[in-house]
Amino acid sequence: MAKTRTARPAISDDALQELMTLLAGSDSVELKLTVPDSDIRSTAVALGMDPLEAQLRQVFFFDTPALDLDRAGVVVRARRIQGKGADAVVKLRPVVPSQLPASLRGLEGFGVEVDAMPGGFVCSGRLKAAADSDHVRLASQGELPLRKLLSKEQRKLLRRHAPEGVDVDSLATLGPILVFKLRFTPEGLARRLVAEAWLYPDGSRLLELSTRCGTGETFQVAVEMRAFLTARGVDLSGEQETKTRKALAYFASALERESE
Repeated sequence: MAKTRTARPAISDDALQELMTLLAGSDSVELKLTVPDSDIRSTAVALGMDPLEAQLRQVFFFDTPALDLDRAGVVVRARRIQGKGADAVVKLRPVVPSQLPASLRGLEGFGVEVDAMPGGFVCSGRLKAAADSDHVRLASQGELPLRKLLSKEQRKLLRRHAPEGVDVDSLATLGPILVFKLRFTPEGLARRLVAEAWLYPDGSRLLELSTRCGTGETFQVAVEMRAFLTARGVDLSGEQETKTRKALAYFASALERESE
């Protein structure tokens, strides 16, 4: 029996105006699509994805068991990247670009980006810094204080936006998650795509397709991508679930079960 596809409602005028305002103050935009687990294989075949060309990553998040940082709009993440070392990020979301202080916008490694997906969008500010891969591993195991993994500016940003009483070194490790990241240009599309397959410990999977573009070409690229993916039979109506939110919820639930 064929699947029933439900079309998503068009973006409202108010939401469109908000998006235009956010784009005007952002550095870039990333168009994203979450592919349902049941469609991952067919999507990979339709787009000609070669898994042997993917790069392996190990992703960790840091938060309280109650996800106090997430509730306050703060994400702390570290990644170990095959063949490329590691990095650490402190992210704020949502943000309004015009309300960010110039001192923050001027920091090396800080950027503002709009993530847009079917049915919604969010603007984030993130401060990224290179990290030592062994330090990420040790910090994730509780053998190195987390503050030593973050840069001075990242620690300042975290203290400024974390809820009162949340100490950086008391944060729990949420992870790891294995991620396969593939950069590729599908036949028939003059634009590079990124595919990230997130593998959760319970065997569930999440595949995200994305492409970055300048803020001034957002709508043109969105139309081109929609037409291309639809022509390849990729479902655009599935429930959209962000990688970070699913990971935080999964590991917070695991910590709660362990404490019972």
